[in-house]
Amino acid sequence: MAQVEESVARHVASVDRAVAVLDVLAQSQSDLGTNEIARRTQINASSVSRLLATLARRGLVAHVAETGRYRLGLRLLELGNAALSRIDLRDVARPHLHELAELTGETVTLSVPGELEAVTMDFVASDSFVQSVARLGRPSVAHATAIGKVFLAFGGKLPDGPLVAYTERTITHRKKVAEEVDSTARRGWAQAVGEREIGLNALAAPIIDGQSALKGILGVQGPAGRFGRQAMRSAIAPLLSSANAISRIWTG
Repeated sequence: MAQVEESVARHVASVDRAVAVLDVLAQSQSDLGTNEIARRTQINASSVSRLLATLARRGLVAHVAETGRYRLGLRLLELGNAALSRIDLRDVARPHLHELAELTGETVTLSVPGELEAVTMDFVASDSFVQSVARLGRPSVAHATAIGKVFLAFGGKLPDGPLVAYTERTITHRKKVAEEVDSTARRGWAQAVGEREIGLNALAAPIIDGQSALKGILGVQGPAGRFGRQAMRSAIAPLLSSANAISRIWTG
């Protein structure tokens, strides 16, 4: 029994050393030789050499024949993409929704882009007695919502035909919508001031993946009497911080 436990301990230690080697290669800005890896990991060079040979056979590191040095292997990219594909956006974003709702005092939404529009998949309601209404599955209106403008900024399309005026503030001229979308793309966030519903203001920011594609949209919305121009300006920084924090799960 003692021999079995000793054997397991050796194997666990080997895995720990292999991970240390991968960590050192990941942190380096250039390829590394065996001795340099040994120095940085404080593992003896012969053990590092054996670990590198095993990792190279599995494609986790790549041996550069011209220099004799090592770098991370493409197999890690495959494994990373497989792991990312199993991450549920809602699970990742949920703590940030709660934090942003607490910081702003307003309702926070999480939407995902579809073929024709973005749709609400999660939200945290404001604690205030007067609050904006969010509904799961509610589609955005591309030209009249902050979320919709982010959707358009990442390649979404406006519907054919005349654009509906939901309020007197709704932008229905396609050229002006295009200007608003360009502004959204430049500054990294969108706003809508009473454009879909009278007295409802909103901000939105993109959640992007490692290929800079739109993964989701984080939004903050509230009644104009409380979530006015000054409150909206104050909410931009925490909104962007939350959106960027969620994006880092995919962008590293």
